Amino acid sequence: MADVAIVGGGPAGLSAALFTAKNGLDTVVFDTDDTWLHKAHLFNYLGIESIDGSEFLEKAREQADDYGVERHMGAPVTDIERDKDDFRIVTDDGDHVVHYVVLATGADRDLAEHLGCDFTDSNTVSVDLSMETSIENAYATGAMIRDQEWQAVISAGDGGAAALDILSKEKGEHFHDFDTPEDA
Repeated sequence: MADVAIVGGGPAGLSAALFTAKNGLDTVVFDTDDTWLHKAHLFNYLGIESIDGSEFLEKAREQADDYGVERHMGAPVTDIERDKDDFRIVTDDGDHVVHYVVLATGADRDLAEHLGCDFTDSNTVSVDLSMETSIENAYATGAMIRDQEWQAVISAGDGGAAALDILSKEKGEHFHDFDTPEDA
């Protein structure tokens, strides 16, 4: 059983996966690779002068893999259900039970709706400042929580915020993922 399941392998999902796996949580990512980032070129991503979206994803996946993220490519999640205090993630390859779920499916809000997450008046998923939805331990990120604010760098920040909240809950205190040059 993994600790965290992330549905979506774009900037938000991979950012969340990187933070949780790097800090010791077993993390699984379900990625259909159906992301708008393949049509993008990033000029406005902090720290990157210019990069093709597909190349960016390749580098981000490699970075997540380096920390032991278990990625399931081409494995769409067909359902998410509460299973007592956990979540059951349903895919064609089988079911996965996890304690936390991060929804990073772009503007596709179907899984959030099926899970029973609250929505705003503008039909986006309602979250708190840590990206947690109305369902405890379920997080939503990126375009599903923002009305027309679909930027890769914003989505990555949302994924990081969700991951830090999960890590804070797991560690029992507010957690910062702050590395020093000696850590590198």
